[in-house]
Amino acid sequence: MEDLSLYYTLLRDPARRKIIEILGNQEKIGFKELKEILGLGVGTVYYHLDMLSDFIQQDKQRKYRLNDRGRMLYKVLKEGNVPPTLEISEAFSHRLGKWLFLSPVFAKTVRPLRFLPVAAAILLIGAFGAAYAKLDSALFFYFPYSAYNPTTIIALFLFNWIGLFLFAEFFIYLLYRRVGNDLQLFTCLGIAAFPVAVFPYAYLSVSDVISQYILFTLQIWSLLLTSAAFCFGKGIRLDKAIVISLTAMYLNIALLFMLGRFT
Repeated sequence: MEDLSLYYTLLRDPARRKIIEILGNQEKIGFKELKEILGLGVGTVYYHLDMLSDFIQQDKQRKYRLNDRGRMLYKVLKEGNVPPTLEISEAFSHRLGKWLFLSPVFAKTVRPLRFLPVAAAILLIGAFGAAYAKLDSALFFYFPYSAYNPTTIIALFLFNWIGLFLFAEFFIYLLYRRVGNDLQLFTCLGIAAFPVAVFPYAYLSVSDVISQYILFTLQIWSLLLTSAAFCFGKGIRLDKAIVISLTAMYLNIALLFMLGRFT
């Protein structure tokens, strides 16, 4: 029999347990009906289905059903072999990872209009901070002693993140054929910009050497948050989302080399 630790990891999330229970009881179900039962957003449902992709399949009518491994997973859940602790608590590492990726925050963007002002505020804080500190922004990077006027610096910061949104829309469709849920993705990306948005204020408060270490730390965190934004905004698995985030960063670096910003 397969290692039950894999099952425990998947079943730790109540939404995934619910999906397995639904498919185990009803045998098959359409996406729209499943979404209504779960009461979750499109991207979030896709994310959980993607996480369970080794255990479910779609028939010719594109309805979801359990495969052989999925039925084994349902049996584990039904027989009560899942430790009760998964119902009431989580490992420290899981809780830490959840907050590192701001999963509780992103999960609430299922109603993006409620969080869109927060995302817009973060982007504006970053844009005005860059202008005040006279930093040229290039998505995850900053360059001091900008020759641009403040209006141009503000526009450049906003353009970078809008460009990332458009890149993600195109690239995720190209690879995974995921469409829609655009507003939630944009909202999530605005939240993901938070670490780099606060950097200009740290830059003004510390020495150049220390600011480089701070920027490096915030770049990594922002990259992780960007991956989480792709997960919740487009419903793709984290491993796939990280690939897209890294691709965006590598393209960012390549473009900066071409422009002669790195010497």
